[in-house]
Amino acid sequence: MIPHALNILIETERLTLQPLKPGDAHALLAIFSNTQVMKYWNTPPWTSLNDAIDFINQSEADMRDQQSLTLGIYLKDTGQLLGKCLLFSYSQQSRRAEIGFGLGHEYWGNGYITEAGRALIDYSFTTLGLRRIEAEIDPDNAGSAKALEKLGFVREGLLRQRWEINGVVSDSALYGLLAQGWCEGTSA
Repeated sequence: MIPHALNILIETERLTLQPLKPGDAHALLAIFSNTQVMKYWNTPPWTSLNDAIDFINQSEADMRDQQSLTLGIYLKDTGQLLGKCLLFSYSQQSRRAEIGFGLGHEYWGNGYITEAGRALIDYSFTTLGLRRIEAEIDPDNAGSAKALEKLGFVREGLLRQRWEINGVVSDSALYGLLAQGWCEGTSA
């Protein structure tokens, strides 16, 4: 289980990572209704404010039940919501979880995913005691692959024809990161 998820506050040089709030619904909808942001996701773009509200409510319930951890990525200086990062598919026995990120298109290319990712990974390994973090992306998503590799993830495999969204079939590339290398400073 992921303990104390509702009380988490992680700060980096430019960012604050913390649970999403009901007031974030409009900003979340703007981010996740964007077809460029959602191009490689395994769900279609959001279409209504209810999608965002439901996501916030489900994230809070999952954190309360210690099943996942969803944090908003906020600019520290302004409080502006840039996106979200999350740990999910948590296995306590195997001490592993999957990681995911979503960032508003206008914030791409500024290093925010790397900064938020390092903070969440460090928290996952040092505080939560995870042994392994996994990520699954569309192999055509070069931006996500580059971000994962910059964080030290290694591509470990390919699941062919894993998803079908709106009639489009896509594969999944699997990436992994071990605590052993991260905690020893090699981040690989």
